[in-house]
Amino acid sequence: MTTGSGAAIFGCAGPVLLPAEAAFFRDADPFGFILFQRNIETPDQVRRLTAALRASVGRDAPILIDQEGGRVQRLRAPFWHEWEPPLDTVRAAPDLATAARLMRLRMQVIAAELRAIGVDANCAPVADVAFDVTHPFLRNRCYGTDPWVVTQVARAVAEGLMAGGVIPVLKHMPGHGRSCADTHLDLPTITASVEDLRAVDFAPFRALRDLPMAMTAHLVFAAYDEDLPATQSPRMIRVIREEIGFDGLLVTDDLNMHALSGTLAERTERSMSAGVDIALHCKGDLAEMLAVAGAAGSMGPQTLRRAGAALAVRRDVTVDIPALMAEMADV
Repeated sequence: MTTGSGAAIFGCAGPVLLPAEAAFFRDADPFGFILFQRNIETPDQVRRLTAALRASVGRDAPILIDQEGGRVQRLRAPFWHEWEPPLDTVRAAPDLATAARLMRLRMQVIAAELRAIGVDANCAPVADVAFDVTHPFLRNRCYGTDPWVVTQVARAVAEGLMAGGVIPVLKHMPGHGRSCADTHLDLPTITASVEDLRAVDFAPFRALRDLPMAMTAHLVFAAYDEDLPATQSPRMIRVIREEIGFDGLLVTDDLNMHALSGTLAERTERSMSAGVDIALHCKGDLAEMLAVAGAAGSMGPQTLRRAGAALAVRRDVTVDIPALMAEMADV
């Protein structure tokens, strides 16, 4: 299975792949691509775009999207199902088993809708444990305030996606829930003790360490590294790899977020040097992508192994969406 050579995932500017973008992607050969709302108009249009992205690199490259439900869903009505925030679904359920079943069914429907337009990786589950201080940009995207509840629902989300042939991308490792700031705008510092982090924040990620892909958090964990965000901290990447035990493909959160400092090349270089596998750049700005591609370089043997294992999750599955929706209604 071919995985490409460039250690990056890129977005594109709009709903149609531009000739200059296609030429850049052909040369950079990124691992994959990511779509945002600016890229979405109709199912037929998205199918043309995903086909063009793959044609630009000459292979079946993975195409990611954020389709959680609630505020974060790039595909919306009238062509796709709308979903309430995950935390609302979990809290409204009579028990944990029902909540997990509902979220698994949701993700099977989402997986079917994604595969139908050529998208085969979803940036979910969100395994961050929510706290009273959790910033509103994240809080109702979480699954609960108890690590056990979060773990069970996140496992169901991942299983629903994989049952539909879609790669789950676990986020935000090793835990974003204590952040009271929006990392799109600021760099938060988490002051919790090592003991508390291990018992609560890291626990769902440790339980889900077998998943094929994960995304890092742009947070400073002062108990481990007072200066560098996890995405760029060799100490925190060692925590992810050794203490949490995650050996899947590790992707940065978006390198354009203001939690990070320096040029795009510097942000990328620091992340790759820390031990992240893949640099994620979402903006679709060609000049910025050139800088990221140059700093990210090529995938090494370990990254290629992890990338191959992640791609092996993809498969063609026949799904009866009306039947799944009916099952959800009966739960």
